[in-house]
Amino acid sequence: TVLEVQRHQDVPFEQVVEALQPSRNLSHSPIFQVMFNLLQASETPLQLPGVAIELLEADYPVAKFDLTLSVVEERDATMAALEYNRDLFDAATIARMAGHFQTLLAGIVADPTQSVATLPMLTATEREQLLVTWNDTAVDYPRGCIHELFEAQVARTPDAVAVIFEEQQLSYAELNSRANQVAHQLQALGVGPEVLVGLCVERSLEMVVGLLGILKAGGAYVPLDPSYPQDRLTFMLADAAVPVLLTQERLRATLPAINAQVICLDRDWPTIVRQPTDNPVSRVQPDHLAYVIYTSGSTGRPKGALVTHQNVARLTLNTDYAHFGTDERWLQLAPITFDASTLEIWGALLHGAQLIVMPPQQPSLETLGWAIQHYRITSLWLTAGLFHLMVDEQLEGLRPLRQLFAGGDVLSVSHVCRVLESIPTCQFINGYGPTENTTFTSCFPMSSTTAIGASVPIGRPIANTQVYVLDAGLQPVPIGVAGELYAGGDGVARGYLNQPELTAEKFITNPFGEGRLYRTGDLARWMPDGNLEYLGRIDQQVKIRGFRIELGEIESILSSHPVVREAVVVVREDAPGEKRLVATVVGQGFRGLGTGSRGQEGVQGLGVRGQGTAEGAQLEAELRSYLQSRLPDYMVPSAFVVLDALPLTPNGKLDRKALPVPTVMTLATDDAPRSATEALLAAIWQQVLGVSQVGTQANFFALGGHSLLATRIVSRIRQELAVDLPLRTLFEQPTIAELAGAIDTLRQRQDPLQAAPIFPVDRSQPLPLAYAQERLWFLDQLDADHMAYTIPTALRLRGALDVAALAQALQGVVRRHEVLRTSFVVQNGRPVQRVGPAAFHLPSIDLSGMEPALREAELRQRVQAEVGAPFDLAQ
Repeated sequence: TVLEVQRHQDVPFEQVVEALQPSRNLSHSPIFQVMFNLLQASETPLQLPGVAIELLEADYPVAKFDLTLSVVEERDATMAALEYNRDLFDAATIARMAGHFQTLLAGIVADPTQSVATLPMLTATEREQLLVTWNDTAVDYPRGCIHELFEAQVARTPDAVAVIFEEQQLSYAELNSRANQVAHQLQALGVGPEVLVGLCVERSLEMVVGLLGILKAGGAYVPLDPSYPQDRLTFMLADAAVPVLLTQERLRATLPAINAQVICLDRDWPTIVRQPTDNPVSRVQPDHLAYVIYTSGSTGRPKGALVTHQNVARLTLNTDYAHFGTDERWLQLAPITFDASTLEIWGALLHGAQLIVMPPQQPSLETLGWAIQHYRITSLWLTAGLFHLMVDEQLEGLRPLRQLFAGGDVLSVSHVCRVLESIPTCQFINGYGPTENTTFTSCFPMSSTTAIGASVPIGRPIANTQVYVLDAGLQPVPIGVAGELYAGGDGVARGYLNQPELTAEKFITNPFGEGRLYRTGDLARWMPDGNLEYLGRIDQQVKIRGFRIELGEIESILSSHPVVREAVVVVREDAPGEKRLVATVVGQGFRGLGTGSRGQEGVQGLGVRGQGTAEGAQLEAELRSYLQSRLPDYMVPSAFVVLDALPLTPNGKLDRKALPVPTVMTLATDDAPRSATEALLAAIWQQVLGVSQVGTQANFFALGGHSLLATRIVSRIRQELAVDLPLRTLFEQPTIAELAGAIDTLRQRQDPLQAAPIFPVDRSQPLPLAYAQERLWFLDQLDADHMAYTIPTALRLRGALDVAALAQALQGVVRRHEVLRTSFVVQNGRPVQRVGPAAFHLPSIDLSGMEPALREAELRQRVQAEVGAPFDLAQ
């Protein structure tokens, strides 16, 4: 590689050098992970007088690199070979990769003018599997409207209990009659197909009656949470322009002013009850709107997802991911502004089951556990955060369940396993799906822990649903490769209310079949068994100091630590232009460490000197070390915060905006500079890091330091102290006290004003190892049979070979290159290198007296033994 660097006065040269240096972390700086060799066979191969040469194949016991692809272009063909590390790849994966490469090359040959990004890579078999076989989910199901399907269920089980709320209950017939009266009242006000009706009620019987009455009238309900801020409610009511609003008397005064007819289902019931109880005629079709649920928008403006009757029917009728029947007892817990309520309400009422509605206030864990046991709940949906808390605090309360749904965020493997092991009669369903695809897109049902690996899969597409994992060009990516997840089928919503541009961006024409696809913004990959693995949000990809980082990757590795239950990593920019990674963790076994009020300044973080605890500082060091051993330094968070529980939105999802701000480490009375060097370093750190005070035990990286700021620190040290300090010293000794000691030692050993002259090195004495040699020696000590650096090649020479001439030629090569006669020895407990004399012996073994077949077998055995012999660094 030839690199031309032009100096710029605003860019310190040390920063350029640092950017070019590989990672100093031993575990992340192998010579190569992937090697690609492209060779062209010589028209005139190596020839010796009277000697024919051919390559002798041998089985190497160890892959030299993680993955090696070698391509040799010969006169009549192109030959390729893949060599891989079996600890990292299996044969099926490599076979798929080989097929992808062949398909890619065939595309290049067919049209060399195409961009590589547009060329096909999947084999025909894999493309068929990804696009057709794993998406063959079509089944028949009733395609009527929700209220019509409910009326059919009323006819089957009129006297069965439909809804229970505290001490009240309604049969299917009673619920139908009350909803009909509301529907007739709404129709008298002009409600019909595609008319939006606001519904702002607490969990109650009125809630169920109201939303069913809106559907029976032909309208679509717009759920409004009375706990929402006034500004948000005002926006939603204005955006939806509802002509009618259903609410309750106690909530009326809290609602913003609205230009609509307001009906209080409790206060106005004496008027509503005068309406007929027969089923009204609404002229609604399955493709008409059923509801509009507002979700968060990336621009800060809520967006209303338009969901139809058919979307809901596809979710709950004749599907395969769960059991729906008259014997189920569903707990209605989710706010109706959250589409989990769609599963709870219609999963019960369209099948003759019982719907138990929780009281309106947010229940405690104890109350929730009591309700599950008291009402003998069999089917329950929980957000990931609430699920984790219930498993930790109220596991026994979940025992009556026959099926437990959870989702909305990444699930903890350990928590899922605890449920499956503790309640073997319960089926656990990890459900994935955005509101725009009607609650569930895919599901992963589990009845045992055998199917769970490092993460809980999100499963396969449910009935009448298609899922595609695509690249930026809308082409399917191979199995095991990350891509954006697109959802299709009968669950795809119509679009967004009053946002045609956003609808066109997110709801696209299906390039593989009929209908449209919704682009979820989620990263996923297909697993070889046909299940999907969730990898995080695309918009979690951030760029810090030039590095592209997937926050989900950091969260996944941090969550794999034994004491971490949940982890969230965000990018903060508390100082303009200075982005840093902050990790917030919820643990098992360290509750109460460094906790604080969410969203407030001064929340204690792990390792906050003088504020946190010694246990907290120890834990931060452990977590930091854990990540440093698995991630490059730019992906290790600079600050850690511990909470008892992550902040959640009213819908039970993670509220990233409410995550606390970590405090900055401040000076402690017993942590003041003790020398002139420490005082000068503290002043440099304060200026470079932008902190008011800093203690001598403060960790540079815990204060937000990173590699670029490190170059500024080192540059300032050179200017202020005239010490040529290696950049790696700051990484190895990241506190002021440690760094000051290293500087003082260095100043004692050198005159910083004079550069040492360069002289030829005397080879008569042992020499220190270079960094790459240290790694080689370390791996050899760790595993004497380690062969990652050994690349053996065997040649068969036929003819009259001049062995003495060959030995002389090799002797000349060894004499010319010192590294070929260098050994590593241990001296005074440390490894050193010793350059030996240019002596070389070419062993020669005569097998000519053996029978040809025995001679060939002996030859193969000796070659294989030589290939499998590790390199002896000491010799």
